[in-house]
Amino acid sequence: MTRPDTPALPATRTHAEVAVGDVLPDLPVPVTRTLIVATALASRDYQDVHHDPELARESGSKDIFMNILTSNGLVERYVTGWAGPAAVVKALRIRLGVPNHPGDTMVLTGTVTGKSDEDRSIDIAVKGTNGLGAHVTGTVTLHLPGEAR
Repeated sequence: MTRPDTPALPATRTHAEVAVGDVLPDLPVPVTRTLIVATALASRDYQDVHHDPELARESGSKDIFMNILTSNGLVERYVTGWAGPAAVVKALRIRLGVPNHPGDTMVLTGTVTGKSDEDRSIDIAVKGTNGLGAHVTGTVTLHLPGEAR
């Protein structure tokens, strides 16, 4: 039984209701110092450029910056948040571009670029941009259920 104040999970999209060309809604992600440091530590990435501004500047960066594991997780959150809880990530291929620094906002966008009836998978091209340009680009392959759950 769900408590009245508990938000319902989003409905899972089915393979049949998704079409090539579908555009996912934008997801703005405020890039805070806390987000960068906490997610770097949570992923056991102790590189100083992710938590020490002075050492990051000595390395040539203007400030600390987000690590790739956080970017990867945010992309996965973005597509599964859109697809719903029964979606299964089959592949996630990303490439980093410009850094995500504190005080900026990364906006994630996506478009369905492929669909396979054989294995009920879809491909989504994703991009995360900030004030400097493209932070992350790539493709995510999801398996979707054939019928609503």
